[in-house]
Amino acid sequence: MNYQSSPVIKKLSRPVLTYRDIPYKAALIFNAGVTKFNGKYVMVFRNDYGSMDEHKLEGTNIGLAYSDNGIDWKVEPKPCFVLHDDEIRRAYDPRLTVIDGRCYMCFAVDTNHGLRGGIAVTDDFDKFEILSLSAPDNRNMVLFPEKIGGYFCRLERPMPVYSRGRDRFDTWLSYSPDFKFWGESKLVLKVEDVPFANDKVGPGAPPVKTEKGWLATFHGVIRDESMGKNGWEASWKKKYYAGIMLLDLDDPSKIIGMSKEPLIATDQAYEVENGFRCDVIFPGGMLLEDSGEVKIYYGASDTYECMATADVNDLLKLCLD
Repeated sequence: MNYQSSPVIKKLSRPVLTYRDIPYKAALIFNAGVTKFNGKYVMVFRNDYGSMDEHKLEGTNIGLAYSDNGIDWKVEPKPCFVLHDDEIRRAYDPRLTVIDGRCYMCFAVDTNHGLRGGIAVTDDFDKFEILSLSAPDNRNMVLFPEKIGGYFCRLERPMPVYSRGRDRFDTWLSYSPDFKFWGESKLVLKVEDVPFANDKVGPGAPPVKTEKGWLATFHGVIRDESMGKNGWEASWKKKYYAGIMLLDLDDPSKIIGMSKEPLIATDQAYEVENGFRCDVIFPGGMLLEDSGEVKIYYGASDTYECMATADVNDLLKLCLD
C-alpha cells in the first residue's frame, strides 16, 4: 500500500537544506537534529559527502547550521563533529535535546565491531564531551527534555538480529541517573502494533511535552520484496514512514494513543528526485512553538533535509482518535 502524508501536515515547497547549501564537500544532507538553544534555532545534520553526479560517497561528518526562523538556515564553514579512528568508522544521525540549559546530542556510531549509540553534551557546538557509548547493536536514541521519576530517559532501537532471525526491531525505553549508565529497559512500541511497518519501528525526534502526554514521532519501515531499483543502489526494498504517538507523562513506556496511519510519507517531487534511497522519511527534530505550531524536521530519501508543520491539537487528535 502506498500511503500519503496526513492531511494535518503542511510541507514546505522546498527542502530546508541540501548539498548546494553546504560550504564544504557535501552530497547527502539528511537526518538532522534541531532545537532552540541560546535564542536561535540550531541544526546539526548528517553529511554523507562525495559526488552527487557520480553517485559516489566518500565519508560522513556532522555539520552545523543556525536560523532565526527555523526555515532559512546559515551553515557554518566547517563540520562540527567527526569521529574516526582505528575502531570507529563514522558518527551520524544526530539528535538534539536541551536539558537544564545544556545541549545534548545523541548520535549513531559505526565501528568495526558493531553499531553503537552515543550521547555527548556541548555548550557551544565547538567542543563536545562524550558521556556514553552503548554496547552493540543499538542506535536511533533520543532523550526526553527533563527527568521523569528522578531519572533521565531515552527512547532507543536495539537491533537483535541473532535472536529474531531477521530485521524485526522495536522501540525501547531506558533510564539513567547520569547519562552514563542506562538500564531498567522497557519495551514501548512493537512492530506488530504499527500497520505501516513489518520490518522495524524506532524513535524519530526527541519527544515534546504537552498537557496530554509526550508527543513523539517514530519511523515505521515496510519491507517490500517486489521493489527493484529505487535510488542509487541496484535495489532498495524498504519504505520508511514517520508516525506519531502519545506517551504517558509519568511513565513514558506506556502509549496513550497512536495514529494508525503515517504522519509523513514521500509524496512531493523534491522528496524523491535523484534520491539515494527513495521512499524514505526519517523524522529527527520536532519543536512546539508558543503559538501551538509544531515544526517537524525530517530527512527525505536519505538525500535532503525537509520540514513540515502542523497544529499541536491536530497531532494530539490523531493520536487519541
